[in-house]
Amino acid sequence: MTDRYCVFGHPVGHSKSPAIHAAFAAQTGDNIEYTAIEAPLDDFAGAWRRFVAEGGRGANVTVPFKEAAFELCDTLSERARRAGAVNTLILGGNALTYGDTTDGVGLVRDLKRHGVELTGARILVLGAGGAVRGVLEPLLSEEPVSLFVANRTAAKAEALAADFCELGTIAGGGFEAVEGPYELIINGTSASLAGDLPPLPEALFNDGGIAYDMMYASEPTLFLRWAAERGAATIDGLGMLVEQAAESFFQWRGRRPDTGPVREALRRTL
Repeated sequence: MTDRYCVFGHPVGHSKSPAIHAAFAAQTGDNIEYTAIEAPLDDFAGAWRRFVAEGGRGANVTVPFKEAAFELCDTLSERARRAGAVNTLILGGNALTYGDTTDGVGLVRDLKRHGVELTGARILVLGAGGAVRGVLEPLLSEEPVSLFVANRTAAKAEALAADFCELGTIAGGGFEAVEGPYELIINGTSASLAGDLPPLPEALFNDGGIAYDMMYASEPTLFLRWAAERGAATIDGLGMLVEQAAESFFQWRGRRPDTGPVREALRRTL
C-alpha cells in the first residue's frame, strides 16, 4: 500500500519538497506518495483533518502555517514546544497528531557537513522571527561560547534571547549593539533576497570566518556577496533545506536517506 505524505503551504507550488522526498523514497525503496497541498489561510486544521481522512500519514508545513500546525498537535517535541512552531506532522498509531520542528537540526547538520566548528564559537544570528526561533535550541546545544541575536527591533531580539537563556550564553539587541569579531554569522532574514541588508559593522568576521544564509537562490544572496567581499567563506541554505527534509523522512519512515546526491541534483535545477 502507498503511504501518503504532503507539504502544506500557501502558496506552495514552488516547493521543492515533493522532488526531495521522491528522491529519498527512491533511495530507500519506500512506497510513498508525496504531494503539495495549498491549504486555505483560514482553515489549516481542516486541511490536515481532510488529508488524514483520505489516508495521510504525515506532512511538512511551510509558511504561513507553522504556528497553526503547532496549535493543532496533541503532542509536541520539546524543540517544537520551545520554537512555538511545527514543520513536521506525524499521525500516530493512536490517531493523535505529533508535531516537531526539524529546521534547526537541518541547519546544524549542514554546518557540520561543511566542517564548521560550533563548539566554542562566537555566533551572530541576524533576525528574530520564526525562522530564527526554530534554530536556536539546536545551535545552543552545540555549546558555542556565545550567541547574539540581532534585529532591527531590539526588544524583539532581547525577548527571544530571554526565552532561550537557560540553554546557553545568549543575548539579543539591535544591530547597533553588534560587536565582532565572530566565527559564524547566520542570516535568518529574507531581506537580502529583496536587495536589502541590515546595517552591520565592517569588521565582523574572524580570520576564517563563515557566513551562512538560511535562504538560497541560483546566485549568491546579497548577504553572502557582502560577506565574501569581507573575506568570509560563504554557505547558502540549500543544504539546510535537504537536511531538514531528511530528518522529517527519518521520523516518518525510520530510515535516514543519503542527502548528498539529492542536494547536488537540486543544485543543478536552480
